[in-house]
Order: sequence, then structure tokens, then C-alpha cells
Amino acid sequence: MREIIITKAHKGQRLDKYLLKYLNTAPKSFIYKMLRKKNIKLNDNRAEGNEILSEGDSIKLFLSEAAIENFREEKTVKITKRNFDIIYEDKNILLCNKPVGVLVHSDIDHKSDTLNDSILYYLYSKGEYDTKDAFTPSICNRLDRNTGGIITAGKNLAAVQELNRIFRERLADKYYTTIVKGVIKKEGIVEGRYIKKEGNIASLSDNGGEGSYVRTEYRPIADNGEYTLLEVKLDTGKSHQIRISMAHIGHPIIGDTKYGDSGVNKYFKDKYGLKNQLLHSSRIVFRAKTGVLSYLDGKAFVCPPNERYKNVIKSLFNHGV
Repeated sequence: MREIIITKAHKGQRLDKYLLKYLNTAPKSFIYKMLRKKNIKLNDNRAEGNEILSEGDSIKLFLSEAAIENFREEKTVKITKRNFDIIYEDKNILLCNKPVGVLVHSDIDHKSDTLNDSILYYLYSKGEYDTKDAFTPSICNRLDRNTGGIITAGKNLAAVQELNRIFRERLADKYYTTIVKGVIKKEGIVEGRYIKKEGNIASLSDNGGEGSYVRTEYRPIADNGEYTLLEVKLDTGKSHQIRISMAHIGHPIIGDTKYGDSGVNKYFKDKYGLKNQLLHSSRIVFRAKTGVLSYLDGKAFVCPPNERYKNVIKSLFNHGV
């Protein structure tokens, strides 16, 4: 039998989620089977798995030490060169500037040098991440590989839970800058039904019915008679939402190979060496008045674009960002 006493760092999460982290190679079916058979108890009582853990709670695993260790794989940290700039950091969170071309998480084709790897190694090197702990620091929002800008990460469980709540309840305003084809003189809103298709492609429909409702606000900053520099605010959050929304109203984003204008993209590639869409997560404003991150309420964090993007903006609009 092994007893685990819940510390302050691990309170506030469901028992089953904690067990899946502690016995990190055990199948879910095994965890729930052990709960049903009373081989896992919470405070000496039968547990269902959906209980919320409190500091000082006792979890008893009535399993052999060999079985427990068999289901515990030691976490490792990949030595990774830091591939991000720090926008803001405190004991709870890290806000960083993800470069264009860097994946947030690994995929089938790219297993290493991700932003997640870099953040974990950074925190591990500082002594703020212990691989023996059940908790792993976590990134709480995502950006496409070819979109740069603000990424948030929680350094402890309470911060991760709160960041997830903030994004889920839309208690943070996320702004982007982009350059689109055509001239836009007035601010506006794009809304409709988001429909996901095969091949990681999506579309926007004006009609009701199937799909999730999405809403995107935009405001022109400058134009040169051919292209417009915009600030865009996401009111909902779907993959490729800004790219789809601007293409939907006839103003595709420059450099967007999925939803953009191929002729315009070629011009910008030839003239500026552009190989990605000109879309940048530039600003985030927190509006959470309660919770462990309430001290961020009303605070805005700004993230500058890369030099190539700055040069395009200056060349087209003689405008600084």
C-alpha cells in the first residue's frame, strides 16, 4: 500500500485526473477499475474519481509497489535552446513571444524543438519544474505554426486552471495585427457559422444551422490604396478563425497559402521573402476580477512582431508597430 498526501500545489483538481498524472502510463480503464474495486481510496473512503482534492487529503493505493512503479514513467526534459522571448513572468505564469515557424506542441512530423519543449527546459533549468512531480507546467493557448506572438503558460496547477477558465469564459481580450488585400476604411464585425472540413481546412457560412458560431472584430489602422493594416479582436476562438473571416469578406491575409490570394502571395514572397501569413498575436488584456490571477485584471501585455513584419509595415504604410 502507498499513501499520497495532497499538497497545496495539487489541490483543486479531480481525483481521477491526479491519478492519471501520478500513474502516468496506466490506462484510464485501469484507474476506474481500481476505484470500483476499492483498491484506491480517498480519506479511507470509497471514491468515484470525480472528487475535488483538498490540501491534506489522503489517497491510498492498495497495489503492490511493483505495480505502482510499473505505471510510473519518469518524465524527462529535452535539452532545448530557448526559442522565445519573455514578455512577462511571475511565480504563476509566463507570457512569451512565439516566433513564426515554431510549433507549440509536437506533431507527427516534428517531435522536438517545440515551444513546449523550450518552456519546460527553461523552467527546469531555473528549478521551477520538478520532473518527479505529478504536475507539468502547461501552455494554455495556441497559435498556428506560421503565426507569431503571445503564448501563455501556467507554472503551477492553480495558474493553469485559472488561465483555462479565463480563456473559456472570455475574460481575456486577444488582439492581432494583420495585413490584408484591399482597402478597409471602417471597423466592422465578421460573424457566421464555422465549418471544419477535411485536410485541416475550414470555411465560414452566413447561414444558420450547422457549425459553431464565430465572431471576429476588425479595425483599420492604415491603408495605402491596395492593402490595409488591421487590428483584429477575437470574440470566439476557432482554428484559422481570423484567416477564414478575412477571406470570407474578400480581404484575405497577405501570405496565407490556404485562404489567401496566390498572386498577391507570390508578389510578397518575391519582394520581401515572405513565407508565412502576416498575422501576429500582438496584445492581450486580462479582465478576471477574481481568482488566483486577479492581480492581472486590467493589465495589458504587448508583443512586437518580428523584423520582417515590421519592415513590410514600414514599406507599405510608413507606419510603426
